[in-house]
Amino acid sequence: MTRIDEARSSLPKFNELYVKLKRHVEISGKSLSTLHNYGRCLATMALHFKCCPTVLEEDQVLDYLYMLKTQSRTPSSTYFKHTVYGLRLAYKLLNVPSKPVFLPKMKFPKKLPVVLSQAEVKQLIKGAHLLKHKLMISLLYGCGLRRFELLNIELKDIDMDRGLLHIREGKGRKDRYVPLGQLLTKGLRQYLSHERPYRWLFNGRGDAGELQQYSATGVQWAIRQACKKTTIKKRVTAHVLRHSYATHLLEMGMDIMTLKEALGHVAIKTTMLYLHVAQLDKTRAFSPLDRLYKLPRS
Repeated sequence: MTRIDEARSSLPKFNELYVKLKRHVEISGKSLSTLHNYGRCLATMALHFKCCPTVLEEDQVLDYLYMLKTQSRTPSSTYFKHTVYGLRLAYKLLNVPSKPVFLPKMKFPKKLPVVLSQAEVKQLIKGAHLLKHKLMISLLYGCGLRRFELLNIELKDIDMDRGLLHIREGKGRKDRYVPLGQLLTKGLRQYLSHERPYRWLFNGRGDAGELQQYSATGVQWAIRQACKKTTIKKRVTAHVLRHSYATHLLEMGMDIMTLKEALGHVAIKTTMLYLHVAQLDKTRAFSPLDRLYKLPRS
């Protein structure tokens, strides 16, 4: 049972909030991952206080946020953000506009993404032991997929003849097609013949042994296990592979607008982040120390 299920079954007021949150997400066209992220954070808070978060006093809310910031096993800044944003939306949905709770403005450092080199990507794919895991890593990198997009691939979304993968309802519920290329098409044929998956490209097993979608934690576990077989020192996640896809395509000559569509971005501003990490010939930086000693540019 997930935290959301536990909170919904034990706290009627939270269940009422979650139903409204789900309806809002579906009507507004937001990603289902938004529902999951906000719901998980609010459910954890509800179970902590044993009541719906919207009935808490200001000091209780602030003490909880302070605990998230200072506890020994501090969650990521993203978790903290989802808690704050979830609370804001909860107050709005339950018509508590005058709630006297100060919620901090979210400001995060503008960090550049972690990117693997091409050699490191090869190492990672080689490090995966199972064919299924090799294909997962190859699709994340080769098609620039988000993790939930990988898990949501159904057999009907694979067009072998045209060499295309149909991504349905990506972030912002935006559909797109991405090219598979020869290697991925070959790998998919081999995998489908060997594994014979049902409905989803990647199947997992439920508690009762029934087939279901592969889990998000399973994908990260596969990446982590493959990484152990390499010399890579960076922290590798599914999204690091997507960052690497975008950066490498720019370095290989793809224009920024085509990349925007391939990534499924709504705003070009999001895609332009990769201009800061891609090593482009026209703008490639170099150390003046090398020029001082007349060393050739690498």
